[in-house]
Amino acid sequence: MLLGIDFNDSRKLGDGRQRDGLLHRLVSHFSQIRLRNADLAEPDMLGRAYEYLIERFADDAGKKGGEFYTPHRVVELITRLLEPAEGMRVCDPTCGSGGMLIQCAEHVARKTGRRLGTDPIDLTLHGQEKNLGTWAICKMNLLLHGLPDARIEKGDVIRDPKLAHGGELMLYDRVIANPPFSLDQWGVEVAKDDRHARFDRGLPPKNMGDYAFVQHMIATLNDRGVLGVVMPHGVLFRGSGDGRVRTALVDEDLFEAVIGLPENLFYGTGIPAVILVLNRAKPEPRRGRILFVHAAEGFEARSNQNVLRPGDIERIVDAFHAYRDQDRFARVVAVEEVKENDYNLNISRYVDTLEPEEPLDVAAAVAALRQAERERDSAAAKMDEILRGLGYGP
Repeated sequence: MLLGIDFNDSRKLGDGRQRDGLLHRLVSHFSQIRLRNADLAEPDMLGRAYEYLIERFADDAGKKGGEFYTPHRVVELITRLLEPAEGMRVCDPTCGSGGMLIQCAEHVARKTGRRLGTDPIDLTLHGQEKNLGTWAICKMNLLLHGLPDARIEKGDVIRDPKLAHGGELMLYDRVIANPPFSLDQWGVEVAKDDRHARFDRGLPPKNMGDYAFVQHMIATLNDRGVLGVVMPHGVLFRGSGDGRVRTALVDEDLFEAVIGLPENLFYGTGIPAVILVLNRAKPEPRRGRILFVHAAEGFEARSNQNVLRPGDIERIVDAFHAYRDQDRFARVVAVEEVKENDYNLNISRYVDTLEPEEPLDVAAAVAALRQAERERDSAAAKMDEILRGLGYGP
């Protein structure tokens, strides 16, 4: 570990010439170790090792970990819902350590028979990250995964979106994100006069920025673009500013799916979350309809955090592709029904989430009752006989 070493410390490393000699020998030593992906036992080994360390650090960091890392299985689920393909432009406007962008690249690599880390991937990856330290982790993460051309900007994506060209926001085929939940002080003061007109549907409350991020992402979708974003359940039913934005999005027929996830999946919060899939070009059979998926019960319980299993992911992805009703799991709902429910998108309004009552076997219940009556009568007769022997009763 090189942490804490001061290479200008003359007390430990000597004068300038001695320090230069020591650094030269150090660099020469590591230069002899071939760490290119092509020289390793398998491609992308360094990238996967680095991401493993990021995940462990996020686990140890507790609440802070959720600010820069989304669990791998959740990212896999969203990536498979969005199906990024070769030649597409993909953006994560709150990219953290870059895991969502990397999984999009991995998805395309698998689909095209390439290997991440050694083969070129025809995919444009862009992102923005507010925290400088997290931005640096993201850049290193992408580099180690063989994605050095990804463009990752520093800055607050609401107050100062950097992914722009000629004064206009850049547009993407896929936008994938897990922004901070219900961010306080998200930038309402600049949103009122936003030069990109991102918030024309309405301003979210100043202490809950969820729909600010959603509106920014929609503004960066091209006319065929699809968005997959993790949100708290409150966005489904909160009123006021959130309600106005949600109403506009329903009226525009942008919602393609609302997928409820299990609780305690994310670092830093135990609350259940929801994946919103919004599509600017919904296929004809899906227009005027929204798929609601109740996936809150499919997970593996672990001591500190729940985890989606491969089978849980498959079931959700299959339901999204099938886009049809499944008892107590999924339901396709007409937009008109949502409007009749005052634009409330709460999943329990549309999918029966209550535990079903076990069917009553009436014949068996009657037989059990008759048997109980016979046993009662037998016990009563025996008690009368005993009482008579003791001189009580007729």
